[in-house]
Amino acid sequence: MTDRPLQLGAKTELPPSPESAVLDRVPNPHADTDYVARFTCPEFTSLCPVTGQPDFAHLVIDYVPDRYLVESKSLKLYLASFRNHGAFHEDCTVAIGKRLVDLLGPRFFRIAGYWYPRGGIPIDVFWQSGTLPSGAWLPDTGVAPYRGRG
Repeated sequence: MTDRPLQLGAKTELPPSPESAVLDRVPNPHADTDYVARFTCPEFTSLCPVTGQPDFAHLVIDYVPDRYLVESKSLKLYLASFRNHGAFHEDCTVAIGKRLVDLLGPRFFRIAGYWYPRGGIPIDVFWQSGTLPSGAWLPDTGVAPYRGRG
């Protein structure tokens, strides 16, 4: 693993699977400060492992970095690699969280997966690691609970 981004500024193909995707990290220039970095992916897509039908989610990823930040282009490519990947909602959400925690070693990490309904039932999946530092501000995810059309 290198702390120099391998994909930033380079022509990069979409990885065929999450397992083959490369996630890059860079040094945190403010490692002495507790702050929250947020990534929002409102158009996340994966496939149902049983039917092969597409599943859609709105992901919100919050973390308090320690020594490293995730490089955003590599994160975008990693998340996009799920579009042809068959896995249940819970698996996708938690696997993304664990992979990022393993890569970054953050002080705190949280992922919220708001999955759109299939069969009339939305599934929301939440996972976190660590304890939020007392001086860090963690805003609400900003995603309303599913209400249907009414």
